[in-house]
Amino acid sequence: MVNRIVVGAHYGLRDWLAQRLTAVIMVIYTVILVTLCVRGQLADFATLKATFAQQWLRVATLLFIASFAWHAWVGVRDILMDYIKPTAVRLGLQTVVVLTIASYVAWSVQILWR
Repeated sequence: MVNRIVVGAHYGLRDWLAQRLTAVIMVIYTVILVTLCVRGQLADFATLKATFAQQWLRVATLLFIASFAWHAWVGVRDILMDYIKPTAVRLGLQTVVVLTIASYVAWSVQILWR
């Protein structure tokens, strides 16, 4: 009988589901934007501004940005955990990634509700 010792943070299923859920949200948002483009609602700056002035689209955009940030974090974190073995280097890189993603999300919120 093989006795397995499980180590690590046990991300497994939760992160797999997070990747799929955030991908679905991003696909739905992309379909919405493509539809708006085809209908001509994003043809020039005036119509673009008027379209994004609607609250539902701002909320959908914020949901897309949050999904994108989470998706990126899970993916980059997994890559760093797989390929960067020295703990201090990996932790430093993960900190840089988290701060970068958080600053991009904050900047996006500022742009959306300016």
